[in-house]
Amino acid sequence: MKENILKTIEQIGPELDELSRKIYEKPETAYEEVTACKLHVELLEKYGFQIEKNLCGIETGFKAEYDSGKPGLTVGIMAEYDALPGIGHGCGHNILGATGSGTGIALKSVIDEIGGKVIVYGTPAEENNGAKMAYARKGAFDELDFGMMAHPNATYNKCSPMLALGPVSFAFHGKPSHASAAPEEGRNALDALILAMCGINALRQQMKSSSRVHGIVVKGGEATNVIPDYASAQFVVRSLTKTYNEELRERVRNCARGAALQTGTEVEFTDPDIYLDNMISNRTMEQIFCDKMKELFDIEVGEPSEQTGSNDAGLLSKICPFMHPMFGICPEEKFAAHTEGFRDATLTDYAKEQMRNTAAGLAMTAVEVMTNPQLFAKMKAEFESAEQ
Repeated sequence: MKENILKTIEQIGPELDELSRKIYEKPETAYEEVTACKLHVELLEKYGFQIEKNLCGIETGFKAEYDSGKPGLTVGIMAEYDALPGIGHGCGHNILGATGSGTGIALKSVIDEIGGKVIVYGTPAEENNGAKMAYARKGAFDELDFGMMAHPNATYNKCSPMLALGPVSFAFHGKPSHASAAPEEGRNALDALILAMCGINALRQQMKSSSRVHGIVVKGGEATNVIPDYASAQFVVRSLTKTYNEELRERVRNCARGAALQTGTEVEFTDPDIYLDNMISNRTMEQIFCDKMKELFDIEVGEPSEQTGSNDAGLLSKICPFMHPMFGICPEEKFAAHTEGFRDATLTDYAKEQMRNTAAGLAMTAVEVMTNPQLFAKMKAEFESAEQ
C-alpha cells in the first residue's frame, strides 16, 4: 500500500502544484472562493470522487466522497482555500487545500483494498467564521470515524493549542450634557467604558495564564465639550477549554456591569454570533503521522510551538478524533504566517516537495488507523477522555 500511495502522489504531484499555483494567483476571501472550489472539485471528480456541491447551503463548499462499498472506517480530510484580505494567501491555504485533496486521491488508490470510505471536505472561510462550524452544526461530519488535515508552517510541528474563542461586545448608554456648563447633568458613557477596560486589565492578573483577552474601543464620543452618551467596545476571549471560556466571558461582562453601576449608565451586550470551540488534536493519531514522516522521508516533526491561536475545526474535534499537524515550507527563512514572505514561500520547490510528502504521510496515517482496530480504539479512548 505504501508503494501505491507514493506512486499516486508522484503521478498527481504536477497537478497539485498547478492547483496550488492557480489558487495563489487568484486569491478569494471568505465565502468568495468560487474559482478555488471549482478547481478542487474538477480535480477530485477526475479521480473518481462523487461530488456534492453547495454543502450545507454554502456555495463555495463541497463534499467529495469515494466509498469502497466494503465495511470499514470513514475518514474526513479537510481542504481549505480562502485567502486573506489584501495580502492574499498569507496563511498558505492554497497549498493547504492542495495537500488535502492530494491526500484524498492518494488514499483512494488503496481504499478498495482496505475497505471504508474517504471524504474530502472543501471548507471555505477559515479566516472568517469558517464553514467547518456550519458543517459540524448541520451534521455534515456525523458519519466520520476520524478526521485530519495539515497546515503549512515554517517548520514541522505537532499542533499547538487551538483556543476556544468567544466574543464579548458591549455598549454603554449615558446622558449627554455640556462638559463645562452642566457636567453634573450628564452620565458619561466613555467613563464607563474606561472603567470597564480597567477592570478587564485587572482581571488578567486572576485568570489562567493560557487565556487571552483583547479588545478595542469602537466608539467613544463625538466632541470634547459634550459628555458622551454612547460608547462601545469589542473584546475577544480565548482559553484552552470551552468551559473556562464561558466562565471568563461572564467575568468580562461583570466588569462592564460594574462600570455601568459606578457611572449611572446602562450597559447593553451585543455579542456577535461567532464562537470557536477549542480544538483537540488527537495525540495518538498525531504520533502515527510523526512516525510515518520519519519512516518515509526522514522528517522529524517537532513538539508543539508555544504560539497559540484559534480556528474553526474545534467543534469537529469534539465529534470524532481529529488531528491538525503543521508541515514546514520555509525552515531556513522561518517566515511567520500572514506575511508576504510566507505567502510566496508556498510556491517554492521546497514547499511543493513538502506538500507531496505531507499528503503521503497523511494518507499512510489513515491507512494505519483504518487497518489497525486496536490503534483506532486507543485514539477513540483518548478522544472520549479529553477535557472539553
